[in-house]
Amino acid sequence: MQELFIETPQQLQDFVEQVKHSPWLAVDTEFIRERTYYPRLCLVQVANDKVAAAVDPLALKDLSPLKALLLDPSIEKVFHAARQDQEIFLNEWGALPQPVFDTQPAAALLGYGDQVGYGKLIQQVLKVELAKDHSRTDWSRRPLDKAQLRYALDDVIFLGQAYLKMKQALEKQGRLAWLKPEFESLTAETTYALNPMDMWKKVKGRQHLKGVKLAVLQALAAWREKQALARNLPRRWILKDDVLLEIARRAPTDLKALERIRGVESKFVKHNGADLLERIRQALQLPKADWPRDSHRTARPTPEEEATLDLMSAALRLIALEAGLSPQAIASRKDLAALLGGDEKAALLQGWRKQVAGIPLQELLQGTRRIRLENGKISISRQ
Repeated sequence: MQELFIETPQQLQDFVEQVKHSPWLAVDTEFIRERTYYPRLCLVQVANDKVAAAVDPLALKDLSPLKALLLDPSIEKVFHAARQDQEIFLNEWGALPQPVFDTQPAAALLGYGDQVGYGKLIQQVLKVELAKDHSRTDWSRRPLDKAQLRYALDDVIFLGQAYLKMKQALEKQGRLAWLKPEFESLTAETTYALNPMDMWKKVKGRQHLKGVKLAVLQALAAWREKQALARNLPRRWILKDDVLLEIARRAPTDLKALERIRGVESKFVKHNGADLLERIRQALQLPKADWPRDSHRTARPTPEEEATLDLMSAALRLIALEAGLSPQAIASRKDLAALLGGDEKAALLQGWRKQVAGIPLQELLQGTRRIRLENGKISISRQ
């Protein structure tokens, strides 16, 4: 395997010429975002089966050859947990590499576990133990030492090797097509669209608020998100979650009340207080029908629903056993409850999970399938 560190335009052009006819490329990024809203791209690693390169965007003003390579629709781009990398490319280039293959959802279909980490996946697929020493590296500092480059290049060298084995296994099992909707969603710009009015759902502790106080939290979180976007600062630098939550809980109506809240500084009140109070006032006047509802706060299941969920769990275990998967990789009890409750956006009605388990479980609920115990053997069959 040829290994390169690319920091000049000519090196980048030569590398692109070398790999531009590859059927696939393994891709990873290193970045930092502790002090910014948007991640700062610090390294892009790219490899095929013959050459691996770490491209330095801090040294190169023009990444257009790399952009053309990764946006080439004839080359399959391989990622692990692709969403964050894709979001970075969309922010940098206004476009998304496609088509993609993501080894994380592929791992779930091959029985390696749901949301499996990269290191664990490589250990399972290739029996290789990867170093973990540089997972907290400041990738913006130069020069990078040999150990850091080794860590970065290993991320794509072994990713490519794992991809080849996993894709072959998926094709053999007839499951590659199951991943198509999931992969296509990773190349749709709508997947990464941001709605500030939904940011309240990310606030830790929101479950302690209800009613109109959730409407206040929604307005405050949307304000914070817009501020963070405009100033390219982390959300917590604008207002920490616990402070945001306390403001929503108290819903102050004047500047003095706002300033008395712990964590709210007088300087912040001077510059933002009037704007914040106006948003609180508007939220408090919203009609009840417009108050947000926390979908994570669900009513406790009745005894009958608990019994049904137990039955669904048993059916899920049978389905998973037949598919050679772990039940946890397919669905949680919460996912089962969403299906039982008729949630059209339930995880079990999306992508491959719908084909593997969602439809059979729906048929079980509808009575067109049943669980049978015969000669000491349990099975699911159609009526």
